[in-house]
Amino acid sequence: MGGHALDHEAEDSRMFAFVLALARAPRPRVCFVATATGDAPAYLLSFYRECARHDCRPADLGLFDQRMEDVRAFVLAQDVVYVGGGNTASLLAVWRAHGLDAILRKALAAGTVLCGVSAGMNCWFAASTTDSFGPTLGPLHDGLGFLEGSACPHYDGEEQRRPLYHRLVAEGFPAGYAADEAAALHFRDGALVEAVASRPGARVYRVEAAAGRAVETPLPTRLLHA
Repeated sequence: MGGHALDHEAEDSRMFAFVLALARAPRPRVCFVATATGDAPAYLLSFYRECARHDCRPADLGLFDQRMEDVRAFVLAQDVVYVGGGNTASLLAVWRAHGLDAILRKALAAGTVLCGVSAGMNCWFAASTTDSFGPTLGPLHDGLGFLEGSACPHYDGEEQRRPLYHRLVAEGFPAGYAADEAAALHFRDGALVEAVASRPGARVYRVEAAAGRAVETPLPTRLLHA
């Protein structure tokens, strides 16, 4: 998801409902991972408030005050893992320190839906654009690589995003996908299934290099309805 607010507006609830509908269980177990904000309590509260609107079984995984004895068993029991936004580089460092990256790969292979917004979009790709290192956006090259190529969230929401992504791709950064606020990409087995949006006009794009410049191609994007 290029941008998605929990506990906010009806259109955002439509995106959350879309995620839940991908789960293998009719009343899915949904785990929120807010590592990218240091497990911020307000973010966790927003998640639980959003879940109260849906038929699901919510939980969260905190890693900064880690009290769970068997993180592997807990994560593998989830139907959906939803990763919140924040600092992508910090998220990756903490996950790797706890071995969560390897656990998530096993969860994906077992059929768990892995998803997220902003940093929670970036993390699954091999590379991404990020503000992890300061107010100026820059490239990040060491994502988990569950998905090939690169990601650029907030494509229409932050004025630096589009020009930076175009420049990076033109200079040799891996080609990839850009998502507007309220737009999302659905992958299965590493292949793009479809693009969806919870508000009219939100789009997803494929961005590739050709003849020394970036070429942006809008992808068909299905509008989610209530």
